Amino acid sequence: MNPICRYRRVLYRCAILSIAVMLIGPLVLRAANGATITYRRVFKGSNPEFIEIKIGEDGSAAYDIRQLTEDPDPQPFQVSDTVRAKIFELAGELHNFEGLDLDVHRKIADLGQKTFHYEKGAEVHETHYNYTLDRTAMQLALVFEGLFQQQRDLITLEQKLKYDRLGVNDALHQFEQDLGQHTIPEPERLLPVLDRIAADSRVVDVARHLSRALAERIRTSGSPEGASPQPASSHP
Repeated sequence: MNPICRYRRVLYRCAILSIAVMLIGPLVLRAANGATITYRRVFKGSNPEFIEIKIGEDGSAAYDIRQLTEDPDPQPFQVSDTVRAKIFELAGELHNFEGLDLDVHRKIADLGQKTFHYEKGAEVHETHYNYTLDRTAMQLALVFEGLFQQQRDLITLEQKLKYDRLGVNDALHQFEQDLGQHTIPEPERLLPVLDRIAADSRVVDVARHLSRALAERIRTSGSPEGASPQPASSHP
């Protein structure tokens, strides 16, 4: 090959590589520096005893729901942009937990140790509480608790359908109760498993009918995706 042609080809490849770095570099840097907000609740003797949900600004999300004697097993899951934005909005109102004391510091029952954790690069802030009267913190905890309930119901329905079809009806009633309390942020995430239950002839008819009714209720509810959950009877 002519040396001049070879030289031009090398220059062309270098130019392409430089353009790629310019385009991809900021995206990689932004993902690496993206903030992560973690909610953790530890309540020994309850079921589950340990709940941890991490929501990343870069679109990542993971949950870990287990007993304290079990090994950590975080699993990825999907969260809408609406719910993610709400979480970061509420955390922002709490100054990303910097120097924040949420606990009421009164002698009340142990309601489980709650933790909010903010991390972005070298910036890390964390606060703990048993019970709080701060409305913004309560609302943020309710969003996370709603995500926990949503994943718990989804996991239970998936497991019952696979391993214990006679238990599907009870799992559906639990989901129906959670749905009625308006604490599930994105009930449409359960539509695939509800549809599979409704179509599975091995499941008892009463459960299949209930599954169809719940799916229809979700589809016709008209609730916008990612709507904030409403407060339940107990405070986080």
